[in-house]
Amino acid sequence: MTMWKSMGAVALALAGWVMVSPAHAGDIECKMNFRLSGWSVFYQTATGSGTVHCSNGQSMAVHIRVKGGGITFGKSQIDNGVGKFSGVTSLSEIKGHYADAGVHAGASKSAGARVMTKGNVSLALSGTGKGWDLGVAFGAFIIE
Repeated sequence: MTMWKSMGAVALALAGWVMVSPAHAGDIECKMNFRLSGWSVFYQTATGSGTVHCSNGQSMAVHIRVKGGGITFGKSQIDNGVGKFSGVTSLSEIKGHYADAGVHAGASKSAGARVMTKGNVSLALSGTGKGWDLGVAFGAFIIE
């Protein structure tokens, strides 16, 4: 139990580090609210949808896909996901493939956080949900 709490604390600390990195001239703040559900048995897949809102007044609906593999098993659903972007100068930079890797474990109701990048753009994800999962996975978090 202590190991899982430590892993969660490290993930949350990384998410906080990305969000406090200094802003560059021209950067806008963008936030994504989303839902995501999926499964994994060596191959990991999930789909969902969300909405991105930016500080310059722009917003867009997005489709989310997660693909990857590793030593991973489970089924999960995130109902109240939040993504915070940094390094964004235009809403068009949000779409694309973000590198994703992580160790995960959970049962029943759970909460978690992840940090991923796509070039100069970083995305810190957090959320609550339900399901069960265990493993190590590498892959892509894709926003379309």
